[in-house]
Amino acid sequence: MTKKRLPAEWEKQSMVMLTWPHEKTDWLPYLEDITETYVQMADAITHYENLIVATPHPIKVGALLSSRLTAEQMAKVYICHCNSNDTWARDHGPISLVSDDGKLTMLDFRFNGWGDKFEASLDNKITETLHKDGAFDTEENGTPRLSDNDDMVLEGGAIESDGKGTVFTTEFCLMAPNRNQPMSVEEIDEELRLRLKAKRIVWLHHGQLIGDDTDGHIDTTVRIAPDDTLLYNKCYDREDEQYDDFLALEEELKALRTADGKPYRLIPLPQPKAIYDDGEMLYNNPQDDAERLPATYANFLIINGAVIVPTYDQPENDMAACEAIAEAFPDREIIAIDSRTIVRQHGSIHCCTMQVPVAIQGEDNKD
Repeated sequence: MTKKRLPAEWEKQSMVMLTWPHEKTDWLPYLEDITETYVQMADAITHYENLIVATPHPIKVGALLSSRLTAEQMAKVYICHCNSNDTWARDHGPISLVSDDGKLTMLDFRFNGWGDKFEASLDNKITETLHKDGAFDTEENGTPRLSDNDDMVLEGGAIESDGKGTVFTTEFCLMAPNRNQPMSVEEIDEELRLRLKAKRIVWLHHGQLIGDDTDGHIDTTVRIAPDDTLLYNKCYDREDEQYDDFLALEEELKALRTADGKPYRLIPLPQPKAIYDDGEMLYNNPQDDAERLPATYANFLIINGAVIVPTYDQPENDMAACEAIAEAFPDREIIAIDSRTIVRQHGSIHCCTMQVPVAIQGEDNKD
């Protein structure tokens, strides 16, 4: 019988997916700035691996990328015509299982705008459109299988895998309204283990960023790294309204054990100084009619040979976060990208991207 599993993000990848911002998205007020950020992400990714771009304007985006990337980089870019509501590829992109028969299986779960908060009908079709277009086909993977899981809501940012059968998630996200009611935690646990081929699901109950539209995606607070390592948000400011919740998260992580019964290696990430947005400007202090944004360093992207880290023009915190992530990934280059524009729409680097693994993971093709 073929064995499948959900790989860890640091395992070898075939490509990364981006859904490009455009004028019919909420990025319109700062479309030029976010486009520049996406170009920087595309540049970083194509130094290491292939890139898929989903966009309603393939010719325009292709011309832009050709003007900024080398010919060698552009040879790694596949641009597909896709209409979209927004750009959060982590949550509408495929969740991929690797198997010992050399075939990749892409699970296409239903994306409903984080519990019907936002219109997402176009985004929910993107994975199927890309698959039909052959965007995921590679020499290594052939044509991946596409498995329709539209009967269950699950966003990629809601789960983290260690590649060994343990999947992390948060109860406040998966049990939030308009996801999978009336299913219980136990029923969702069973479905996750079945569909993700997991041996166990670790449910976390603390650490929810203020301003987070996702109801607490784990990729904004806790990330898994090699050698049973967890990187997590740590709030050092006792006056911060999030302090108690993140202290409780830290205690929860200290009490966790691996599948082998050992404690996890814990590496704290500093919580960025609070960022507020009044619709016109960003501030580091509360302002009238300004909302706090869910800035986090945990929302980094692991690619072949590098880690792309969000930064927020906070030199001390930015450097400390990069150093902590480098400690967890000592064999990879650390690439910092200013994410102050991304966070204005309540996300960051990881939220904008979805990696696609190589189907067979073994000694011969480890990154």
